[in-house]
Amino acid sequence: MDMAAPARRNSDLGTALEEAREAYAAIRPLSAALHARSSEVMPGGNTRSVLTYSPFPTAMARGEDCRLWDLDGHSYLDLCGEYTAGLFGHSERRIHAALHAALEGGINLAAVGQGEERLARLLCTRFPSLERLRFTNSGTEANLMALTAARGFTGRGTTMVMRGGYHGGVLTFPVSGSNLATLPLPFVTTAYNDSEEATRLAGRYAEDLAAIIVEPMLGSGGCIPARPDFLATLRMLADKTGAVLIFDEVMTSRTSAGGVQARLGITPDMTTLGKYIGGGMSFGAFGGRADIMAQFDTTMPHAGTFNNNVMTMAAGGVAMGEIFTAEAAEALFQRGETLRARLNAVARDAEVPLGFTGVGSMMTVHFRQPLPESPYATTPLEEGLRELFFFDMMKAGIYLARRGMVALSLPVGEAEMDRFVAAVGEFAESRAELLRAHTV
Repeated sequence: MDMAAPARRNSDLGTALEEAREAYAAIRPLSAALHARSSEVMPGGNTRSVLTYSPFPTAMARGEDCRLWDLDGHSYLDLCGEYTAGLFGHSERRIHAALHAALEGGINLAAVGQGEERLARLLCTRFPSLERLRFTNSGTEANLMALTAARGFTGRGTTMVMRGGYHGGVLTFPVSGSNLATLPLPFVTTAYNDSEEATRLAGRYAEDLAAIIVEPMLGSGGCIPARPDFLATLRMLADKTGAVLIFDEVMTSRTSAGGVQARLGITPDMTTLGKYIGGGMSFGAFGGRADIMAQFDTTMPHAGTFNNNVMTMAAGGVAMGEIFTAEAAEALFQRGETLRARLNAVARDAEVPLGFTGVGSMMTVHFRQPLPESPYATTPLEEGLRELFFFDMMKAGIYLARRGMVALSLPVGEAEMDRFVAAVGEFAESRAELLRAHTV
């Protein structure tokens, strides 16, 4: 794959997109055929909305380290990293060995096991807020159970959430409008990184405020970090009202050995986890203060056949106990910070409205300057540029999220980051006319 420019690539955005879609589809007949067959039995042709994009999604056949190969034989540098869940890449031998050993010992034992105690102890040791925790199958479930615990503990009903926040498939809060899949619980939404609005709303709902839940960096909302003063304000408001402060660190837990809470020294009452901690298996966890979690000793039910499944417990124990050490977490964080700075320098040098926000090894591209500090509704022009960026990166052999998100895995090294910087530089140069014509 190369970045050779079609003759009309900068004539206008619509033409550039049409050419990019045609070029994309022309070399992926097997992915197209699979999508056609899948659409006969699955709405949308797949079972994850995030993987739905036109003209059809690329189907991957296999992965190794930080590389992927699709059904049509094209290879890619994997910078999607399974939306942060693929922290260890595709070939981590210690995780593979742990999974094989778990399989040899039997899969569905219907009992407690040593693996869950080990993983729970590792996580309680690392995250400042975790005195006790319980496991789930996903970050979505973890957030649902954390909200349940907060409501039960406080005897209240209302939860403050952030516009643009995402806490799972049934806990999604768009910047404008609503999500039909979001559970009909009593939520009040406030602006991200706006301490004044959060303070006003906390005062208004104080008597019934059970929880304040926040991502220390918006994930699907564009990798926009929370300002430390904003998180400190939420900590103060929870203390003042008696609400439970929940940090959704499903993504940001990778920013240090103990997540953003350890990096900033701001400790929530509860934390939710997910993604990579299960070593690539289905995983979620919620926990926090012992008095809140004590409800699960007796009065609060929490079921789930696969909460402590042997595959996740085995892989997670090795992942967090042997591989993703404090030193590895810090090194990955610094690599990501350096990469984002390099990408933004490329955009500045090209004098185009392009840049990346994020924290550590997670980042998302934006087509506006200055870079945003809060989520926003993209314009049709911005969405067109985002789509064009995705197709140009695919043409360069780089796979990232369709929405422009990048999540580095541990196998991504200097050579891979150099390759991405070069590809972004080529995009900024070759698409400069389009970028400047649609400045927001």
